[in-house]
Amino acid sequence: MPETDLDLLIDAAREAGRIATSFTGPEAKAWNKPEDAGPVTEADLAVNDMLEARLRSARPDYGWLSEESLDGSDRLSVHQVFIIDPIDGTRSFIDGSKTWAHSLAIATEGEVTAAVIYLPLLDKLYTASKGRGAFLNGKTISTSQQVKLKGAKVLAARPVMEPRHWKLAPPDIDKSYRPSLAYRMALVAEGRFDAMLTLRPTWEWDIAAGDLIVREAHGAASDRTGAPLRFNNADPRLSGVVAANTMVWQALCAELTPV
Repeated sequence: MPETDLDLLIDAAREAGRIATSFTGPEAKAWNKPEDAGPVTEADLAVNDMLEARLRSARPDYGWLSEESLDGSDRLSVHQVFIIDPIDGTRSFIDGSKTWAHSLAIATEGEVTAAVIYLPLLDKLYTASKGRGAFLNGKTISTSQQVKLKGAKVLAARPVMEPRHWKLAPPDIDKSYRPSLAYRMALVAEGRFDAMLTLRPTWEWDIAAGDLIVREAHGAASDRTGAPLRFNNADPRLSGVVAANTMVWQALCAELTPV
C-alpha cells in the first residue's frame, strides 16, 4: 500500500528527532542569521538537510518551503507543498530546554492537509490529516470546554497584552508562555490550554502544522482578523494567529483590533 502523506511526515519527524538529539544543544555550533532573523545551529541545518532529501525524494512533485532553505518561486506553481520548521524553538534547543519541536506540514492548494508536531525530548507526537481527527501519541485529542474569555488559559508573549491590540482593554486571562509556536498550538489542540495567540507577522512554517492539528481537534485557527489561514503565499508571513476552542476563539477575535 502506498505510504500516505501523514505516514511520510511521521517517519521523517522521528528521524529528525534522532538527528537533533544526537547534538547537545548548548554545545552545538550556533550563530545568528543575517538581519536579526534569529539563531540557527548545526542541528537545524542537519535536520533540514535530511528532511529535504527524504521528503522531496518521496514526493518530487511537491514544492518546498522551510525556514532553513533558500526560498524560491517554484513552489507557487504546484498544488502541494511541504512547509517545514526543522527545529521550532531554536533558542530553547540552545538553552538545553525540552520544549522545542519539529514542525512538518503539507498544504494542498493553500490548506494544510497533513501535519506533525514532534517534541522528541518530551516524547510527544501530535498528528493530524484532513477529516481524520487529531492525535497525541495515537490517542484522540480535543480542545478544551472553556466558554468564557475571562479566566481562560492563554499561551501568549507579553506584547500581546499591550492596549493597542484590543478594542477596549486587554482581557482578564490567565497568561502563560512556551517558546515554540508549534508547541503552543499543539497544547491548545490537546486541551491543556484554551487558546494561543501571537499578533506579530508570523512565518508559515511556525504555524502550518498547528493550524490543522487545532482544527482537527474541533478548535478554530485564524489570523488576528478571524480570516482562515492560507498557506504557500508568495510572502510566507501571515497576520498573526489566533487558535482556541471555538467559543474562546470567537471572543478573542471580537475583542482584538483588526490591525
